[in-house]
Amino acid sequence: MQSKGKIVVASQHYPPDPSTTASIMAEIACRVAGDHEVVVLSGSPGALPASQVGPGKPRIVAVKNRMAGKAALVRRGVSELLFAGRTFVALIRELRAGDVVLTVTAPFMLPYAVAAAARLRGARSALIMHDLFPDVLVMAGLLRPSSFVTRTMRFANSLMFRALNAVITIGRDAERPLLSYSGMTRNKIRFIPNWATLVPAARPLTSDNPFRKATPARFIVGLSGNLGFTHDPEIVFEAARLLKDEADIHFLLSGWGIGFERLKQLQAEANLPNVTFVARVEDAELEAFLASANLWIIPYRKDVAGVSVPSRFYNLLAVGRPVVLVSEPEAEAALTVVENGLGWVVTPGRADQLAEAIRTASRSDDGAMAARAVKAAAKFDRTVAMNAYAGLIDELLRNPDLAEQR
Repeated sequence: MQSKGKIVVASQHYPPDPSTTASIMAEIACRVAGDHEVVVLSGSPGALPASQVGPGKPRIVAVKNRMAGKAALVRRGVSELLFAGRTFVALIRELRAGDVVLTVTAPFMLPYAVAAAARLRGARSALIMHDLFPDVLVMAGLLRPSSFVTRTMRFANSLMFRALNAVITIGRDAERPLLSYSGMTRNKIRFIPNWATLVPAARPLTSDNPFRKATPARFIVGLSGNLGFTHDPEIVFEAARLLKDEADIHFLLSGWGIGFERLKQLQAEANLPNVTFVARVEDAELEAFLASANLWIIPYRKDVAGVSVPSRFYNLLAVGRPVVLVSEPEAEAALTVVENGLGWVVTPGRADQLAEAIRTASRSDDGAMAARAVKAAAKFDRTVAMNAYAGLIDELLRNPDLAEQR
């Protein structure tokens, strides 16, 4: 039996957008729609997959949106501000007292609009925190820690966190920076990690894998997905340069974002023989691509702890592959790697350490590490996460003072 209040999901990214954020928000919306009325305010135009339409599915309301490339910072900022404003207006129209609105930190201005609209309409609000701003921008070197913009955003965050009823973190390392804000209390924080989209099972390394055929090298190092401002493409390329004379090690790179553009620029200048680029891999080929490499790299800049968690991490584990993570040891993914014996954690900015970790991995034959990776991936289960989101939504619907009473 459905409750009286409805759920509104506000997200710039939603199917048919192919991004990870879009997939996550659609999973949550469809799961909750089995128990409640769900309305999605979507900034992604186009037809939905057949599995996401029909009775018992969310109702989609399109919000006009124009997304500029990540490199076009000014145009992107204006576009995201306009989208946040249009979403605020849509929320004022849709929300009623007792409703719950769920959003995510993409774009970073959207949560402010959601928290304000929910407060004005007497609704409850929850934020899925994939990235913490302005910390991400400071980490990327786009803002100074003490600049006026940084201080203004931190002040706005304090107000937003005070207005929100719940903040969902996907990493344990997020609690410390969140609690540095005066508007945040520990009883508002819920830890619900993301999940593997591939079935956890060790995939064998085979010579007929279409992505391995491009190189005769025995040991392939993979890099995949979006490389944004929080990632360090230079450390990957410098590690490849340090290993260029080791013919049995080859780098296979596929992805998008400003970091990949930088990698392509570096390769155009150096033309390293041990580096191969592959066009962006579609979902249908993702499993084969992830199974093609012996080892995967996730390269972060320094100060990633509490700021960002790599969702791609769980699928790398699901296919039974070890990882080399470039980050501080207290970051969520680094904790998981060390606690479960899944690979190596190296210091940000130290290409020599990255190269040495790759060299060590290429000389080891640890089948137990693959088994541990699959076992770890099984812990990050879609059903467990969906049940946690559904439980939180139910609490917010039934208890308007949830944050104060937990």
